[in-house]
Amino acid sequence: MTTDEICADIRRAHPDLPRLEAVLRVARATTVRTRCFTRPLGAPTVAGKALVEERNRAAYEDALGLAVEAGRRALAETRLRPEEIDAVVTSHTTSWTVPSLDVHLVGALDLRPDVRRHPMGTVGCAGGGQGLVRAHQDIAAHPGANVLVVTSECLSAATYNHEDTSLESMVYKVLFGDGAAAAVVSESPVWGGPSFVVEDTFEYVLPDSADRYRGRLSGAGLHFDSTRAATAAFNDCLPALRKWLDADAQPLDFAVVHPGGPRILDDTAVGLGLDESEGGALRHAWESLAVNGNLGGSAVLDVLSRTFAEPPAADDSGLIIAFGPSFVLAAVRGRWSS
Repeated sequence: MTTDEICADIRRAHPDLPRLEAVLRVARATTVRTRCFTRPLGAPTVAGKALVEERNRAAYEDALGLAVEAGRRALAETRLRPEEIDAVVTSHTTSWTVPSLDVHLVGALDLRPDVRRHPMGTVGCAGGGQGLVRAHQDIAAHPGANVLVVTSECLSAATYNHEDTSLESMVYKVLFGDGAAAAVVSESPVWGGPSFVVEDTFEYVLPDSADRYRGRLSGAGLHFDSTRAATAAFNDCLPALRKWLDADAQPLDFAVVHPGGPRILDDTAVGLGLDESEGGALRHAWESLAVNGNLGGSAVLDVLSRTFAEPPAADDSGLIIAFGPSFVLAAVRGRWSS
């Protein structure tokens, strides 16, 4: 789905919106060129008038299908058999379904019935980073474990809703895409090839930030709201993040950053003292944002995949970091192993 197509749909649905062209210019400033939806733009659960029941069902059915495919690919890539997975961490926020991905993936991927499950249902865009943190913690408690991390979100069914007419909602229509991602975390790599070696993890909730990014449910579906203070959230977290990073006294050579939007990427580069040039430290994040939009919890894992395809040097020091509602961050620090 191109940004031009979405802007045309916004014009169709809101021809009398005040300052419409100015709103669309702000939306285009996200730098997103394309993103994928699981269903056509004109589907009832995207630009149509489907109510929350139908949107919720579509969001989960599509997310589950994507999650199964991502999980299968991750197992194939690492040449692990399903029975060799000891724990599964899942993140899915764009529908309410019980049981959710963790239970359904056990059967769909032929995982062991006694596999440890770590389901996360409200972390949103932080899902990929939070999943890696939980995997690291599971291995610390169960040495030798293999952990499968799976994130899947269908943001089109959840948040593309013409009932919403705020500037922020128009930006989110352009910004978000659908997708799933999976990664395997092991104490010792069981695959051939490079790895990101996790050495420490960090989690942080910005005090008094519950309203900055938040979900809201109505009869028309799930809505994603934010305040003006949301754009400054990373900088507000920076002192705590810097304190954690400085304790290691190791400068960062590369960073895998959740591509939540241009402001997040710009502030992260400046705050962490990273190369801001076009081919700089965050080039994979900018590429992911342009091609896929913000994939929610899967976004940072897409950036990680791009980093594997164009890897840093052996023993380079790096950071994986993701952000989510209200304003939370989850980060893993480590080094590249070739």
